[in-house]
Amino acid sequence: MTPDGRTAPTTAGYGVAPRGDIGELPAADTVIVAGSHAPGLRDAGELEPRTAAALRAAARHARIVSLCTGTFVLAAAGLLDGRRATTHWAYADLFRRRFPQVNLDVDALFVEDDGVLTSAGGAAAIDLCLHLVRDDHGSAVANRVARLNVVAAVHDNGQAQFVDRPVAKDAGTSTATARARMLARLDQTHTLAELAAEAHMSVRTFTRRFRQETGLSPVGWLNQARLDHARHLLEATELPVDEVARQAGFGTGTNLRKRMTAAPHTTPSAYRRGYRTRAHPTPSWPTGIDNACPGGGHAGGMARNGAGVVSGYGS
Repeated sequence: MTPDGRTAPTTAGYGVAPRGDIGELPAADTVIVAGSHAPGLRDAGELEPRTAAALRAAARHARIVSLCTGTFVLAAAGLLDGRRATTHWAYADLFRRRFPQVNLDVDALFVEDDGVLTSAGGAAAIDLCLHLVRDDHGSAVANRVARLNVVAAVHDNGQAQFVDRPVAKDAGTSTATARARMLARLDQTHTLAELAAEAHMSVRTFTRRFRQETGLSPVGWLNQARLDHARHLLEATELPVDEVARQAGFGTGTNLRKRMTAAPHTTPSAYRRGYRTRAHPTPSWPTGIDNACPGGGHAGGMARNGAGVVSGYGS
């Protein structure tokens, strides 16, 4: 939908015909804002008042998502004040000037902050959409969707690798080997000193390089990898919660429950029950190219007018 229900032209030369206007937002449980060139948004950080008010109202009950420069829309509506967010690296400096009250993490592919999710540009929007599918339907469904669309189910690198700036590329300076080691041994303890030594770096250099490559600290990355594996085991096996916790590297069921209560805000048993009730059969092969291309028109261009608001109903 668009703010006024009219067709939105794009930078790719075609228009996007909406099915409604922002008056329908109260019925949405997920609101997705595409990249936008809305008048006044980039230059002054201003958003049409009716659209801003509708987004703020929707945020009280709905999951709010922005793709690429859609982050500008959410920031102009005041939804990112004091929050961590990301956007396309090419617009990071402009975003910081327009919205200094937002904690911008330009290295992240996507960021989730208490029900508000933002992505970097282009393919990072696909990563975020797969994350939404994974949250709503589980890892198995998200992996099938990824395979169907011929994209990686998970990327562990941030967008720092795409930033146009001189970065030394000396041989042996990647932390990829350390990440592979952790993934292969999630149930074991890993110290920064050991990981740095394996990468032939000091702990300080390793930590800095790890964040440059992934957008996360080593501990944050490892905890996320362990949580992803725990969710997979809960979905795909009948293992007791304590054994899931051990294999995922959390040690005890109590530790896993604490981690899952923090995010994704549920218990292991509740997550397993919820996944079983919402699991879907393997998707059939799409009958049209539109079904096979994630993001629809988003990949081809950004909306020139309005906020490029798209709302999702159900999950």
